[in-house]
Amino acid sequence: MSPLTVRAVRAYLPDAGGGADYHDQPAGHWIDDHIASPMAKYAEYRASRQSFGLHLLGTVVVEVEASDGTVGFAPTTGGEPAAWIVENHLAKLVEGAPVTELERIWDRMFLSTLHYGRKGLALNAISGVDLALWDLAGKLRGEPVHALLGGAVRDELVFYATGPRPDVARDLGFIGGKVPLRHGPAEGEAGIARTVAALAQLRDAVGPEFWLMLDCWMSLDVRHAARLAHALDAVGLRWLEEPLLPDDYWGHAALRKRLPAGMLLSSGEHEATRYGFRLLLELGAVDILQPDVGWCGGLTELLKISALADAHGALVVPHGSSVYSYHFVATRHNSPFAEFLMMHPDGTEVVPMFRPLLLDEPVPRGGRLAVSELDRPGFGVRLDPSCELRRPYRRPSP
Repeated sequence: MSPLTVRAVRAYLPDAGGGADYHDQPAGHWIDDHIASPMAKYAEYRASRQSFGLHLLGTVVVEVEASDGTVGFAPTTGGEPAAWIVENHLAKLVEGAPVTELERIWDRMFLSTLHYGRKGLALNAISGVDLALWDLAGKLRGEPVHALLGGAVRDELVFYATGPRPDVARDLGFIGGKVPLRHGPAEGEAGIARTVAALAQLRDAVGPEFWLMLDCWMSLDVRHAARLAHALDAVGLRWLEEPLLPDDYWGHAALRKRLPAGMLLSSGEHEATRYGFRLLLELGAVDILQPDVGWCGGLTELLKISALADAHGALVVPHGSSVYSYHFVATRHNSPFAEFLMMHPDGTEVVPMFRPLLLDEPVPRGGRLAVSELDRPGFGVRLDPSCELRRPYRRPSP
């Protein structure tokens, strides 16, 4: 019997209102409300990350169809440019390949895009194809992805919540709450004072044992980050996240040495491939790696990143990504908890991250999710047929 091969690779864009990227939220959503960013040094771009184009690329959905008609899929970000890369470049390398050759397919996609890729859009596109292939593999074998990864090492996942209301997250059963930094270096000492006051108020609201973390979204420099960290020491901050530009590996290493005792440094949301994460690890620059499985190179690459981290004694806590990281976290000893993005506009209710694009997307209850809820084949989710998808770079069927 001939092995199954990849018959077709397709890239779709959700039409407006049908599965927007989580960065592309309506006005008033907490995720775009005066959050510090690298562009916040310009006053006109300080109030909204969408003002400088964070939302422009949006979601792309990648489908991979096997020669028997079985379809795997996955969403990532990158919009039309990523869809073009998938349809006009990556598809030519993937179609016709045996569906089991995940490592060889990944290697071909990565090496063939080096001249314009290595990170960013090209890796977003590769990640989408890779995740769709893992979804396909699980469906063909009738097994969840976590079983393909060697099986779960825990019976349930525990979560911290990212959003504006750690007090609500605590009441909902999460182990901690991560809030966005709102005031960057351009707002000077007054910005630090506002941040300290806000975090002190949150600490009073959640009590001494609940984790509090601060997401700086690449907005600081080493000196400002160190001053801010020490100003927050009394608040009991568990970690400072992504404070510097992602390519400033040496700055991360210097900052980690300057943090108060007991405060951890995390980064990696905007890093890609084992090579970038290797630098962070070998320089002793981080305590926690936070790759996004939809951006770092997909699940095939995340496994390599995790192995490197394990050898360096670092934790891997993937950035968001819902089921696409849950299956991974369930199988790794050095991923003891997971992130849940509070995508409700006010951050006060637990709602699926990819709503309305996906059906059957599990969400934590009481800050926990039983691994048994991930036991459907593949990643265990379906595209909502009511969400219209368009294929801007449709090719003739191979």
